[in-house]
Amino acid sequence: MANVMQSGGRKRGRGREVRTGPLIAPAVLPLIVWAFVPLAVSLWFSLLHYNLLDPITRFAGFDNYSYLLTDPSLLDALWNTLALVVGVLAASIGLGCLFAVLLDQEFYGRSVARLLVIAPFFVMPTVSALIWKNLLMHPVNGLIAYITRSLHLGVIDWFGSWPLTSVGIIVAWQWVPFATLILLTAIQSLDREQVEAARMDGAKSVSMFFFITLPHLARPIAIVIMIETIFLLSVFAEILVTTNGGPGDASTNLTYLVYKTALLDFDVGGGSAGGIVAVILANVVALFLVRTVARNLD
Repeated sequence: MANVMQSGGRKRGRGREVRTGPLIAPAVLPLIVWAFVPLAVSLWFSLLHYNLLDPITRFAGFDNYSYLLTDPSLLDALWNTLALVVGVLAASIGLGCLFAVLLDQEFYGRSVARLLVIAPFFVMPTVSALIWKNLLMHPVNGLIAYITRSLHLGVIDWFGSWPLTSVGIIVAWQWVPFATLILLTAIQSLDREQVEAARMDGAKSVSMFFFITLPHLARPIAIVIMIETIFLLSVFAEILVTTNGGPGDASTNLTYLVYKTALLDFDVGGGSAGGIVAVILANVVALFLVRTVARNLD
């Protein structure tokens, strides 16, 4: 009798789990509408000849896509996007590992140092871009220009001579704290007995980092790469505030190219086609990264 009641209880428990679907639906359905309605509208606009300067809107089929895929600016934008993502990832992973190892050590003022290192991550992209543009990298009044003039090294016009590198520095400054936070948390879970055993065997700090700490950070680094890549594909505010994609298209990434086509050239159809291409590219990259990270976690 007890077994029958227990079995019945499990069935009732499973029944209750199935009936939780209607409770989740009010939260899931708005998210689906929020995601797919703009995507569907963009897909429809991408099939139209829709220019704000032309009063006639007509069906264009795949003309917008064929024009976009043969436009040399698309290849430049893809290259700039790739260079920006790879450069920022290299800087954030390298500096994140360095800061995480340093902040894991005992020293006076460590709590304040941790706060200062992590703080840039909470600054809005527009604000950080304005700070770097007007206070740090300005060729006349910037702090870097003042230092280089004091050392008789000349002045660098960062956004005129090195636009993509300048944007990369700003974006890396924002994302290094994120990598530091994740990697520092991972280092603190490292087996201290293993570290002490390596020290007793005479292992140097460099050897301990490459043979103990770095293998331990492999999975957290993979997660950082996945999260940052997804966000770095859509960098926009830093480019808009500092370079406006220039000079020429030297700092135009795929996101800014969509903005430029749709809102500066008033070609809503072409901009929508670029947006669909960007969505497809982002999903392909995200799928590849998620599978890679899941394989590493297994």
